[in-house]
Amino acid sequence: MMKVLQHPHAVLRKIAEEVHDFNDVLLALCESMRRLMQEGTGGVGIAAPQLGVSKRVVVVDCSLGKHPCKNHGCLTMVNPLILEQSGKLLGREGCLSVPDWVAMVPRSKKITVQYQNEHGALQQLKTSAFEARVIQHEVDHLDGVLFIDRVLSTHDLVRRM
Repeated sequence: MMKVLQHPHAVLRKIAEEVHDFNDVLLALCESMRRLMQEGTGGVGIAAPQLGVSKRVVVVDCSLGKHPCKNHGCLTMVNPLILEQSGKLLGREGCLSVPDWVAMVPRSKKITVQYQNEHGALQQLKTSAFEARVIQHEVDHLDGVLFIDRVLSTHDLVRRM
């Protein structure tokens, strides 16, 4: 089973490479990421760089969260690009790669994201609230950005109990 890398691992700070080959290797990566989340990582999203794979792939499934919310189920996003953002919302975030900390992080309230599925088909999704937050968090991972980089004040950063 793949292990989640933890900060300050160097891969977490790299800009991930765009995926061009939609093949069995990519399908296996996507399946491993989905399985890792479903087997109880405690997360609602994972990005390939968190597993040591510097590729632009994320899996998001807000139905796995502690609090039910409107969501689109399990989303596998290859080469995601946020096209539109609106509104601002401050919300609590944590990260499997920074396991001991949570913080209040500003994010866009609504987003439109374009991505390819694991077979290469172009998709577009409009979402808001928690699901939008999770997608923004995972896309940040693809750009080498961690949630702790977005904290407005160190007073907002607290150790997880």
